[in-house]
Parts: sequence; C-alpha cells; structure tokens
Amino acid sequence: MTMALKIDKKHFELIKAYGEESYPNECCGFLFGKIRNGDKDVVSTMPANNAQMQSEQYHRFLIRPDVFLDNEKFAKKRGLEIIGFYHSHPNAAARPSKYDLDHAWPMYSYVIVSVSENKANDVTSWTLADERSQFKEEDIIVLETAQETYS
Repeated sequence: MTMALKIDKKHFELIKAYGEESYPNECCGFLFGKIRNGDKDVVSTMPANNAQMQSEQYHRFLIRPDVFLDNEKFAKKRGLEIIGFYHSHPNAAARPSKYDLDHAWPMYSYVIVSVSENKANDVTSWTLADERSQFKEEDIIVLETAQETYS
C-alpha cells in the first residue's frame, strides 16, 4: 500500500523557510499528526536545534534524545504522534544519503528539502523499506487549507 504524506501549505512553507534560514547548515525538525486511511496527515511541525558538532552541521543533523522525548510528550498532550522528521540538504539533492539510511527508523516519514544559495528547491518525502536496505519515495500532497486539529 502506498501512503501519502498530507501537509497543509503553511507547514510545507515553514519547512522550506527553516531550511533557508539554517543554510549553509542542515535544519531539522518534527512532523506531528496521525495516520488515517493509509495516509500520514501532518497537522503541526516543530523545528529542532541541530545538535550535531558545528563542523558537521553542513551535511549532518542530530536531534538529542531529550529533545525527542520532549516532543513526544508535546504530541501526546495534543492527541498526536510523531509521524516523521524533516531536514535540509544544503547544496545537495532532496534524496536520502547513506548517512540518512543508516540512521533512519521504520514507519516514519523523512521529508528532505534541497537548499542552494539560501533558496529552498525540491522537497521530497521518504520512508524506510521494511528490510531497511533502502528508502521508498512517498508522495507529498500539499493542502491549501489547514487539516483538522486534534485535542
């Protein structure tokens, strides 16, 4: 079954803006929502501090475990789940790297925004294949109106 990632335009544009703001380093953050009718519905996003060593931030990101836990609590209080993550690829394609593959977890969506010269370009979403050997591209559906929120 092919899942799609549904995200309202506001959050889609926020991900791109955060990629531009973080350039030439990688940005990173959380996707909150629900899995419904075979699709992942993103209803909120949250940027995270890239905790990777400063000398590596231009091509790596790291979210500290305590930040992950805080965001898990944030989601739970709102009846949401962490359904994925986003990050940027400065001066590189919006395709997962070998590093991304080695550090991915199953079931999550991984949104990647390519940023060149402070300008966000392509945005893609990926899920890790069950056997963990590769990513599968996931359709992104950008909605003009905000999706329903959960409480």
